[in-house]
Amino acid sequence: MSRYRYRALDGTGGERRGRLRARDRAEAEAVLRSRGWIPRELSAVEGRRGRSRAARVPGREGGEARRRARRWPGSARIRPREVTLFTRQLATLLRSGVPLLRSLEVLQAQEGNRALARVIGHLADTVRAGHPLSAGLAEHPRVFDSPFVPMVRAGEAGGVLEGGLARLATYRENSERLRGRLRSATAYPAVVVAVALVVVVLLLVQVVPQFERIFADLLGGAELPALTRGVVGIGRLLRDHFPLLVGAVLPGTVLAGWFLRSGPGRRWAEGLLLRLPRIRGLVTKATVARCARSLGTLLANGVPILEALTITRGVVGPHRFAEALRRIHDRVRDGETLAGPMAGERLFPPMVTSMVEVGEETGQLEEMLGRVADAYEEEVDREVNTVTSLLEPVLIVFLAVVVGGVVLALFLPIVRIIETLGG
Repeated sequence: MSRYRYRALDGTGGERRGRLRARDRAEAEAVLRSRGWIPRELSAVEGRRGRSRAARVPGREGGEARRRARRWPGSARIRPREVTLFTRQLATLLRSGVPLLRSLEVLQAQEGNRALARVIGHLADTVRAGHPLSAGLAEHPRVFDSPFVPMVRAGEAGGVLEGGLARLATYRENSERLRGRLRSATAYPAVVVAVALVVVVLLLVQVVPQFERIFADLLGGAELPALTRGVVGIGRLLRDHFPLLVGAVLPGTVLAGWFLRSGPGRRWAEGLLLRLPRIRGLVTKATVARCARSLGTLLANGVPILEALTITRGVVGPHRFAEALRRIHDRVRDGETLAGPMAGERLFPPMVTSMVEVGEETGQLEEMLGRVADAYEEEVDREVNTVTSLLEPVLIVFLAVVVGGVVLALFLPIVRIIETLGG
């Protein structure tokens, strides 16, 4: 019997640490999973002083995996779309009867991204050494996200690796398409606002000073209209104190970004978005679609439901939905069905809970979750089109007010000059 030091997540998402005795690593992992825990680190303990070393089988659970992950700085240059394409190609090669090692060698040879090619080469070395593919994937957490490794590991355990990879590729493609639609909804107003700011700054810095000199010559020191004085003052502030303004704006932007990435900041931004009528509906539908797609794909790949709920909680997004999934996880762990706890959460519409209940009764839960994801992704597409169509006139009015206000401020003194010359 060997001694193992472990670190695992329990059913509530809390961390558990300790030691146990087992014949080998597989038995130690099975003991942890029998307790309803998800292993995150598992290392053999040897020597008198209980010094631990990572288990020889590489994987996400070993400390060696984390050390190797730090030695792959090029992983930051690998885009999610490239990982999705690699997953789809690998599934296609395996379904065509090409052995796993040969498939990895082929994909490494044809990969144009050198960073991804190195990662694929390491996966091939792992398989060549007799270890499972999931063990190599777990050593690159920056490239292969949290749902990736459990799905592949479950596919390997069930002997359906090619099917699991195909479902994983479909899941990633649908997720990327959904994110693309949401980005498109925010890109248009962001571009319009940025263009408006650039135009206004150019007017204030380049055009307004020219008119200011003209007004001083022709009006002979007469007082300018209030709107013109405000615009001229803003222009002087930008010209005379530009470095100071930049020095104040940049740290403020960095602090705001840090705050929004923190837990309280994300919750604050989430609460703000969920107070906006149209945005609230869009965020809710997109989150339900992501949740159903992730959970359905994990279950279809053979991942146990408690582990699937824990993984989905980590990728779902908004804090309110993550907390709802935590409560659902706890009640499912206590023996309840999935539909009952989900119906008790107001965040999930009745149609979703009804389809989940039917899926559990008929034994087709994965298929029903996929249908829910398809339906809500279509709803997101329609909602994005609606929000975009509503934003267009609002942004046009915004541009007219901002740019028109600057132009009006410049023409008000001109009207007074014309009246004076006419008199």
